[in-house]
Amino acid sequence: MTTEWQFEVPTTGSKCLPPDSRYMEALSSQGYGFEAAIADLVDNSIDAGAKDVVIHFLRDGDRLVSLLIVDDGKGMDEEELDVAMTVGGRRDYDSTALGMFGTGLKSASLSHAGAVTVVSKVRRTRAAAPAGRRWTMERAVTGYQCDIVAPDYAQRLIDRYYDCPIVWQGTVIRWDAVKNFPRTGGGSQTDRYLHRTINKLGLHLGLHLHRFLARDDFNITIAVEDVSTGVEYMNFGVQPLDPFAYPISGHPDYAREFVAVLASLGPVTMAAHIWPPKSNQDEFKAVGTVIDRQGFYFYRRDRLVQAGGWNNFRQPEQHLALARVAVDLPEDPVASEVFRLTVKKDGVDTSPEFVTALESAVDPYGRAFSQYMTDADATYREARKRTGTSRKPAIPAGKGIAPTVREAIEDELPLIPGEEPISVRWRKIDNSTFFEIDRETRTIILNDHYRAAILGGRRGGLNDAPTLKSLMYLLLHRIFEKEYSGSREKDNLQLWQSVLVAAARAELDRVTDDD
Repeated sequence: MTTEWQFEVPTTGSKCLPPDSRYMEALSSQGYGFEAAIADLVDNSIDAGAKDVVIHFLRDGDRLVSLLIVDDGKGMDEEELDVAMTVGGRRDYDSTALGMFGTGLKSASLSHAGAVTVVSKVRRTRAAAPAGRRWTMERAVTGYQCDIVAPDYAQRLIDRYYDCPIVWQGTVIRWDAVKNFPRTGGGSQTDRYLHRTINKLGLHLGLHLHRFLARDDFNITIAVEDVSTGVEYMNFGVQPLDPFAYPISGHPDYAREFVAVLASLGPVTMAAHIWPPKSNQDEFKAVGTVIDRQGFYFYRRDRLVQAGGWNNFRQPEQHLALARVAVDLPEDPVASEVFRLTVKKDGVDTSPEFVTALESAVDPYGRAFSQYMTDADATYREARKRTGTSRKPAIPAGKGIAPTVREAIEDELPLIPGEEPISVRWRKIDNSTFFEIDRETRTIILNDHYRAAILGGRRGGLNDAPTLKSLMYLLLHRIFEKEYSGSREKDNLQLWQSVLVAAARAELDRVTDDD
């Protein structure tokens, strides 16, 4: 082509193209996890100067009905509340604010609830009236119609949380029609949901907000109340979960600070840590799998916004499980070009310039960052040697085995790279067998006839019977490494079948006797 290239696109004017109201549907489909959504709302509480935040699950007997996030921050008046409830509402964020985009309240809430109500009160006099607004997906997608909450209800909601934590000022966010609240299964299913969800939520908040929770003047409480009786039967404070709080370093030369120099930004300081091997502390184990928890931990204004990952610097591997690097993102405006925070504040996209700078990063004594990686790798390998045994690599565990169990297997066994994981599933098979092996699909098949007896009346699911499935994996995973079984393996398989069928039938007999 011979035409001259134009480096700027010519225009003849502009026109306003406001978003279609269906944009709200897209806003609520950004993949917010439940814990990340709640954390985003707590960020707003911190920005409002809150000292106490209460996350309140409300149930009516066996049924969960609402979820509320309540704080004693500075509150909002009518005008400020309208801005907060506007998609992309413009407000000035101060230099310490955790908020950035003006979408978190709406997208986080409507990702998980059919309606979000916000009632807020500012500190003027005790008699000052609170303001209230409500978004429902039904009205939002038909024209951005935000409801005005009746003043008498807004006052009652504020009064409900008087002195716990609201005194003069504060905000209540109420979620209704929460999408992942259990709809069936009765009280036992609700109890299991609350136990599982609150545990995960507490760990997530404890990790991502650990620097705030470590302060004397900030607390998060998670509570459950039955609105029909007024009984609050669960109430506990979230504890900080510092991902660098090991009792003693895994290597005597660490922690150590390295500096990566970027042409566009200048020096970026990184605190490199090596955890002690085989730690069972929540601060080490609760982050994720052995692959997830290694790498960079980025902080923005003391809020953890990425927990692990090497950001294209290198591939994660088991031998680097003890390596964690803390990076406080610089406040320089240029930093947003090098470290791009996701809207959900659950990750950081780094520019190639940062990755390149890591290659030449050094500590004050000239030690290269690459040496840190070598030391972390060696610490892990040396700990394996001290056990006196060298474990043979294994095919990883897959679907049907609980994530925490898979994590333990990854911690204890070196894994064969590139292998399809071994899954465990229930299926109807002949009652004379307890299990079958499908080499082609890498699946251990358990006899569904015995499932109810083994579960003992508990509800089944993808990752049920974790003890049994773990034992079946340990018993059979070597079988999948070969295309066929030799005579000794066939004899073992027959032995295991006979014993397990007898044990399963004994479980059935016990269920019958109990009936």
